[in-house]
Amino acid sequence: MPSFIHTESDLDAALEALGKADARFTALLAKASRPPLRRRTDGFAGLAAIVVAQQLSTASANAIWARLTAAFDPLDPGAILKARPAKLARLGLSAAKIRALKAIAKAVAREELALHGLAALAAEDAHAALTAVHGIGPWTADIYLLSSLGHADAWPAGDLALQEAARIAFALPARPNAKEMQALAEPWRPWRAVAARILWAYYRAAAEAAKAAGVKLRPARAAKPPVTARPKRRASAGANRRGTRSGRAPARGP
Repeated sequence: MPSFIHTESDLDAALEALGKADARFTALLAKASRPPLRRRTDGFAGLAAIVVAQQLSTASANAIWARLTAAFDPLDPGAILKARPAKLARLGLSAAKIRALKAIAKAVAREELALHGLAALAAEDAHAALTAVHGIGPWTADIYLLSSLGHADAWPAGDLALQEAARIAFALPARPNAKEMQALAEPWRPWRAVAARILWAYYRAAAEAAKAAGVKLRPARAAKPPVTARPKRRASAGANRRGTRSGRAPARGP
């Protein structure tokens, strides 16, 4: 059975266990202080709140969430499915977030996504169940598992702040990407969520220290893979006539 962090006592026990697994976290705790528990609401409303807050400032996310919960009380899948997109847009939701919320509401209503059963699953299995639904990306799934369910082994490897915190804390030459973050965290199982909490706290402490010293903490870029030279090829007549789409940037998700 997976472990969970629901109380301050749970967090204390997890911090101790992680410190024994990797002594570096004991040193980070001394610099950053104990991370906050910060539990979010679970269920459909909790997941919807994470979607609403994506790529927004805290103030903007809170304002939109206040309007949404005032307009729909209770905020449940049925209410979102019945809501007209135009009404949701007037509340401040983007078209992409409206599509995401409706897709999640449909999946929950049809029992294709059993939010109540995620707590019984391992982190990877719960993550896969969430990301199988349109509109739930890896970051959203990980944050829901970590902060709404309190899953002790959730690991948001794609979180930029977490990546930068790892770079600074462990003196890495470049900001690790999501794949590298997964490998980095393997020794911390089953307490990877605790490692994330400590690293976030450490990053905040480092940023505050830099600000107090009058230094701006500049995020480093991820390391780029080496470029391999390719032999030039003569473009075909067909390609010249039609143009090529190979250089087009990939489409972004919601």
